[in-house]
Amino acid sequence: MNRPSAEPRPIDIDVVAIGCGPFNLGLAALASHVEGPSLVVLESEAELRWHRGMMFDDAMLQVNFLADLVSLIEPRHPLSFLSYLHDNDRLYPFYIRQAFHSTRKEYEHYLRWAAAKLPSIQFSHRVEKIAWHPREERFVVHALHGARGELRLFRARDLVLGVGTEPSMPPSLAGLPPGKVLHTADYLRSGERIDGAKHVTVVGSGQSGAEAALDLLRRNLTGGPAMSWLTRTVSFAPLDYTKLVLEMTTPAYIDHFHGLPQEKRDRLLAEQWRHYKGISTATLELIHDALYRRDLEEGLAPVELRCGITVEGAAPARNGGVLLSCRDRDSDRVFEHETDLVVAATGYVPRRPAFLEPMEHLVRRDDKKRYIVRRDHSVELDESVSGRVFVSNADLHSHGAAAPDLGIGAYRNAIILNTVAGRELYRLPRHTAYTTF
Repeated sequence: MNRPSAEPRPIDIDVVAIGCGPFNLGLAALASHVEGPSLVVLESEAELRWHRGMMFDDAMLQVNFLADLVSLIEPRHPLSFLSYLHDNDRLYPFYIRQAFHSTRKEYEHYLRWAAAKLPSIQFSHRVEKIAWHPREERFVVHALHGARGELRLFRARDLVLGVGTEPSMPPSLAGLPPGKVLHTADYLRSGERIDGAKHVTVVGSGQSGAEAALDLLRRNLTGGPAMSWLTRTVSFAPLDYTKLVLEMTTPAYIDHFHGLPQEKRDRLLAEQWRHYKGISTATLELIHDALYRRDLEEGLAPVELRCGITVEGAAPARNGGVLLSCRDRDSDRVFEHETDLVVAATGYVPRRPAFLEPMEHLVRRDDKKRYIVRRDHSVELDESVSGRVFVSNADLHSHGAAAPDLGIGAYRNAIILNTVAGRELYRLPRHTAYTTF
């Protein structure tokens, strides 16, 4: 009779961060530069991959290069974006380029460069469960390492959840067969399905919807499928990138926003969607350029763009396509829209990790099942838990439109490290906005 193998001895660490996206990678970068808490970042994938499903060759970041892993807190850090350029002998070309928004591909290359320099990043570690051990006053993290699933245990005082978001599919589209709908997160992995369709419809806007629409327009110009772009917003609205509006992504506004009642925060977020869900002006200009080029061509498949359209339902059509039930929000007119393939540009929601289930009864949530998040980005837990669970990019509802912004990552990570250390490892900026909130 085979006896179960004994569990491995836990590895004691001050902080275990789960997920290696830009935010937790930035946390590891800042932690590596000070004599502070020990930290490890566990990532389930074998390597760092960032938004591969939307990694168009010319896709640009919507923030400039200072919104890197560290610069807005410690510009002299060896893992800054400028250090990356210098290390790769590309500093002068970047300077002469005079376009300080990098491409998405370049930013991913920068992230991979930084991760390779941080031994605290542990790839191929899939976290299975986390439990709170009251006697030890520690979290115990169970992770499976590598293809063979070797169990590793980590015992930590504090946790940081950076597991990111996952694609959101609205109920109106959820009933479609998998072959008839795809989320923009999988767009570039679905080229054969797109090329094989006679008509493709993008539902939703935002930057992802605009980039998918632009790609479909370019395909259309070379003989590709007909395309439609339907959005319920009143216009194909640009990201509001004006300077005083940008001050709403600063620590000064976060302080103001977090101090408001939750119902007021929710109302403000609904009004402020253009601050973080709009489309870059450059992408809108490229779309118009592609539409203008169509005027000089003949025999192309039809194209339509429609605002103020709500998709209320979807069902397979008799001819093998898809029938969308739509409503014009201005006239309240109901109509049907037929297509072969739907591209859902319907955004993302915070991922709810299964590994938290063993301690879910200790996590405090609001009436919408969201974390109750303190100003220092820690989640409210049962009073019996002395450890802390911090969150990155799961705090839009509590910290406002800045939460998903790369430019706030270093600031949030400095707060987390200072809190964990119980002292000021990094000086936080005090003058961040001219506006009084």
